[in-house]
Amino acid sequence: MINIKDISTTKDFEKPQRVLKYILFWCKEGTVDVMVDEEKFTLQKSEAITITSGQYHQLERVNGVVTVLDFTLDFFCKNDNDIELIFHNSLFCHFGINEVIHVRNFDFFEETLNKIKAELEEKPYQYLVSTHSHIELLLIELNRSKIASGIEIWKPDALFLKFLLEVRNNFSQNYTVSQLSQRLLTTEAKLNEVSKLHTNKTAQNVIYSLIISEAKRLLHYENLTIKEVAYALGFNDPFYFSNFFKKHTAKSPKDFKKEVGV
Repeated sequence: MINIKDISTTKDFEKPQRVLKYILFWCKEGTVDVMVDEEKFTLQKSEAITITSGQYHQLERVNGVVTVLDFTLDFFCKNDNDIELIFHNSLFCHFGINEVIHVRNFDFFEETLNKIKAELEEKPYQYLVSTHSHIELLLIELNRSKIASGIEIWKPDALFLKFLLEVRNNFSQNYTVSQLSQRLLTTEAKLNEVSKLHTNKTAQNVIYSLIISEAKRLLHYENLTIKEVAYALGFNDPFYFSNFFKKHTAKSPKDFKKEVGV
């Protein structure tokens, strides 16, 4: 549901792993190297990186102390406002493009993380409610830090976020936009409207982007054949999957595997 700890070694994170949780790495002191999917990031003191549920990640080097906070979607997202906050300014909704965030208020961030640790250790009355509130404050501070760096504010729509989650949770079903709109109790036109608003892409092209990101993860980290990856993503024809992948990445699945050393 929710966990937090300070670590000073790569233990427990030395191998690539993926979990159905939302993860925050915050460098408390020193430096830390984090791999997320195919990209390496170096965090320095008071810098953070967020990892979306399902992304592969590992710690390659820890020279100092890093705080790791993780929580499940069902723990944090009790309503549409929570869903919108967790993804506000692309905090956990970055289409595979992760970023290092410099946290402006070090003392506040450290104090809030320590309060979460205390709540989880002592478990006082309504400690989960309190913990939820503290995480909200952390996300707000991350948003403020991003805005202070000059980024354009992005306020997501709950329907769009539910659309993303529905696609990510059902790759093997290969749902059409029509089927997804029915599952989300909306219309194709509305899904296209919110997709274009947030990404300047149609709903179908958003689906394609998510499929490609997942395909790269499976090809890179899972011991699967190209045929098995195709089936896992809802493609009945591996040849069609290979053509689809090459169309969107300019390289075949086989060439991609060679490029990442698989």
